[in-house]
Amino acid sequence: MRLVPSFRRLGSPVLVCLVVAVLAACGDGPDRPVADERAFVSITDVDPTIIVDARYYGDHNFIGSRIAGYEAPKCLLTRQAAAALARVQQELRPMDLTLKTYDCYRPQRAVDEFVAWAKDLGDVRMKAEFYPNVDKADLFRDGYIAAKSSHSRGSTVDLAIVALPAAESERYQEGEPLRACFLPAEQRFRDSALDFGTGFDCFDPLAHTANPAVGGTQRALRALLTEVMSEHGFANLAEEWWHFTLRQEPFADTYFDFPVR
Repeated sequence: MRLVPSFRRLGSPVLVCLVVAVLAACGDGPDRPVADERAFVSITDVDPTIIVDARYYGDHNFIGSRIAGYEAPKCLLTRQAAAALARVQQELRPMDLTLKTYDCYRPQRAVDEFVAWAKDLGDVRMKAEFYPNVDKADLFRDGYIAAKSSHSRGSTVDLAIVALPAAESERYQEGEPLRACFLPAEQRFRDSALDFGTGFDCFDPLAHTANPAVGGTQRALRALLTEVMSEHGFANLAEEWWHFTLRQEPFADTYFDFPVR
């Protein structure tokens, strides 16, 4: 007796269902994008006009040195986030504006370094610029440092807007006098970005997106950035005017650790 019917006898609908089930089990089906480095792309491969200022690849950041996992000055994002960001850029370019990214995908090992640094209360070499009014012992309590970051999921980006033609950014030299990140634009570190009221990674309430203490021009720029990013699927983090996450991020529960390379 023939106990197992052939696929031909079962008919094509059953065969299709079996194939779909096998693909889903393998994790590569259309509704389950592959959860590894292949799901990411460099933003300049999608839109080469976007400026990349990879702060954690260099030493001009709140730690003062290159961060673990940053092996190249690139902005890596999930393909979905990169495509959405390219659409934001397409909207800004006719206004002689361009996006500039500071950080994109962040390996978990980088987050681990942030946590270890925050526990070392004696290392305050960059305090005068990035957190002059915050006691380092309070960085966890105040939410500036955490054990997990949405950046590690690959669809979060830190960025600003630059007017074209882009001005040259000031070059940071280790050991030079530091200037508080919340000072007026002409007094703090000279970034090529428009004046959003603070510098990037400013651990201060003035960096909160809707802080009414920010000047009118700066509020307008924050509103422009938030609006155009929102139109293309990104949500802002209220505590950081520069921080946006794709609402429909493909890996909402996955924290990656491959290096930026």
